[in-house]
Amino acid sequence: MNIGLQNLAKSFGARTLFERVSLQLHAGARYGLVGANGAGKTTLLKIIAGDEPATEGSVTMPAQARVGVLRQDRFLDDKQRILDVVMQGDPVVWSALEEQARLTASAAPNPQRLADLENLIAAHDGYTLEARTSAILRGLGIPEPYTAPLGTLSGGFKLRVLLAQVLLGGVDVLLLDEPTNHLDILSIRWLETFLESYTGCALIISHDRRFLDQISTHILDIDYGTVTLYTGNYTAFEAEKAATRARKEAEIARAEKIIAEKKAFVERFGAKATKARQAQSRLKQIEKIEVEELAPTTRRAPRFIFEPLRPSGRDVLEVEKIEKSFGTKQVLRGVSLSVRRGERIAIIGANGLGKSTFLNIAVGRMKPDAGRVTWGHETHVGFFAQNHHELLPDPEATPLDTIWNLVPTEPTSYVRGQLGRALFSGDDVTKKVGSLSGGEAARLIFCRLMVERPNVLVLDEPTNHLDIESIEALVSALQAFEGTLLFVSHNRWFVRALATRILEVTPTGFQDFPGTYDEYLERSGDDYLDADAVVLRARRAARESTTPQTTSAIEREEQKRRRNRQKQLPLLRDAVIAQIEAAEARRKAIEESYCEPGFFDRTSATDLAALKAEDEELQRQIASWLEEWEQLEAEIAQGETS
Repeated sequence: MNIGLQNLAKSFGARTLFERVSLQLHAGARYGLVGANGAGKTTLLKIIAGDEPATEGSVTMPAQARVGVLRQDRFLDDKQRILDVVMQGDPVVWSALEEQARLTASAAPNPQRLADLENLIAAHDGYTLEARTSAILRGLGIPEPYTAPLGTLSGGFKLRVLLAQVLLGGVDVLLLDEPTNHLDILSIRWLETFLESYTGCALIISHDRRFLDQISTHILDIDYGTVTLYTGNYTAFEAEKAATRARKEAEIARAEKIIAEKKAFVERFGAKATKARQAQSRLKQIEKIEVEELAPTTRRAPRFIFEPLRPSGRDVLEVEKIEKSFGTKQVLRGVSLSVRRGERIAIIGANGLGKSTFLNIAVGRMKPDAGRVTWGHETHVGFFAQNHHELLPDPEATPLDTIWNLVPTEPTSYVRGQLGRALFSGDDVTKKVGSLSGGEAARLIFCRLMVERPNVLVLDEPTNHLDIESIEALVSALQAFEGTLLFVSHNRWFVRALATRILEVTPTGFQDFPGTYDEYLERSGDDYLDADAVVLRARRAARESTTPQTTSAIEREEQKRRRNRQKQLPLLRDAVIAQIEAAEARRKAIEESYCEPGFFDRTSATDLAALKAEDEELQRQIASWLEEWEQLEAEIAQGETS
């Protein structure tokens, strides 16, 4: 399913985002759409989706093409079941199933229509719709039960439900705007795997360079007032773009040098009769030399500098046995942590396990149910919230007001200079804070941190909404920061570039790994969905091997291990199935006990709570065992075909 862009242009008043765009986008290709904030990435996606008109040109695709668009501003009905919201992503099957249910429930159903619906559902693999939906929901890390109303989920998880709906539909064209926002590391890896097997035409906006490297077969770069197509992933694009620009600049420099030399000859000898003919010849040569005029780039990088006003003491933070619950859900259990000056600590893990809650408790924005937080001597903490506008409470204020209020005795030149470092200049400094984009709001908060000069930075998802240039500038500034850094991030490139210590948040608590992210992967081996971890584990195994072996001996040992594993797989699978069946039987027994006459009269509140907790734990275990079962079945099938 191909998409054609013919002489496409888009302007807003006197400002032109891009023009003269003519491209062919093909099925089976995944296009990473990149460019500076405000360059027109989302606008181009909307034009292709048909949600916004182009100023000039046209977009063509087959009339029967099914287009899936991740629209983060879409209205959602909180009363709908999570499953139902996602299953609507396959409208053909969803409509057929709904009609089938209505007919079956009616007093006199039409047997011919029921037969037609049966054939339609079977032809579209409709009877696996719920299973496929559940698999996508699990892959994106959305908590069970999926029969619960959508309103039970947080805003971030609702966006994941929208993403699941788009991915389910089996569409021919996939248009995704920042799909990794609000995804944790494991969910991002699942999405990478999904996209790698997608056979349609995909356009994806992302500021996560590692994600773009993993999924992109091509890059569409919005810069210089147009859209340029590059083959390869983001790293290949960066190198090719830089080389192309350097080549053009060198060509222009050579042409200008030749022109300057010829002009110098004319100016020196033009008045001499003996040289007049040669001078005229050179003037004609100058007229024939074409010097290309390079359009200015829209890419701009901020210049963040975080300089502590004074150093903190050696012991920066002591957290002792922190507990925190929201209703019946406990997210933090006995968390203890000691932080020393100069550490750069990354907190990683699945969403919903308390990472942001922990940071908010640490900086005093939330009270724990139990435990204590103690900051060390001379600590001055700067905080970046995941929801930027929490730190910018006055929507009528301007960036100039925001920074000047922090340093009222400083001259205008100082305040404007700091704002300029964060890419606020000219009229930008007098815009209303309430009208700032997510990226602009983030840069303003970092500008505030530059002015406040803390010696401890606590950052919650700092890369969300920043473009790649801003993320790279932030990494450079944080690497040079001489204070202490504590941050939550799902951006693996960002974590890998900064962390000197990893705190992995798991359902059973915090796991502390002193060392970089690569060392964490090598030591723990927990991130089985990360392809890099597989390589690292293989290297570790090779290093730890103390017995010299020939290549043939290694191969024989590996074959033996595989044969033994294949023999064990059916037994392991049967054991998992038995665990699932036992757990489901226990859940059914709990449900049936609720229906017994007088049950609630004779059962204490404590016993009821215990049953509910047991049921929730059984749900969690069943979900885990189902994933294990799927993995074992896949491994068995692979062994049978190899």
